[in-house]
Amino acid sequence: MSAAVRVAGQGEPASPGRRYGLMCLAAPLFMWHGLARAAGRDLPSPVSLSRALDAALARREPLVVMASLAGCPFCHVAREHYLWPLSRAGAAVVQINFRDPRPLRDWQGRPSSQADLVEALGIKVAPSVLFFGARGQELAPRLEGALLPDFYGAYLEERLAQARAAVRS
Repeated sequence: MSAAVRVAGQGEPASPGRRYGLMCLAAPLFMWHGLARAAGRDLPSPVSLSRALDAALARREPLVVMASLAGCPFCHVAREHYLWPLSRAGAAVVQINFRDPRPLRDWQGRPSSQADLVEALGIKVAPSVLFFGARGQELAPRLEGALLPDFYGAYLEERLAQARAAVRS
């Protein structure tokens, strides 16, 4: 059987020009599908904060925790444009969610849930990004909300640098 593309209703293979045209029409659909799938992704959710922190500290990194809210457009922007790239670059970044009943062990290993931890940490604004070091101590000011998107990346980098300096000192 020939590997040539057949045009519906015709018995002859499509010409190279026609195949190229079909590929050009189909490519944006495949790209959009990939972007749509990627757009809904969350950062990793820890099962245990103390284990996530231990893994981060073993790499001489603070644990960056994003508190997110389902459907929050600012959370999406913070995650997709700032925290995912940070994670891919080697930072230890995890996500916990407001209203999420999934189990999570706290700093002392006690059973809890993501929603309960958000409340216990006193997080009131989504998104919030927190920077933790040894014993679950916050190492830099929280980055709360996304009121100044033009400066969000600079504020994130500044706080991450402060937290890294504390971990590495």
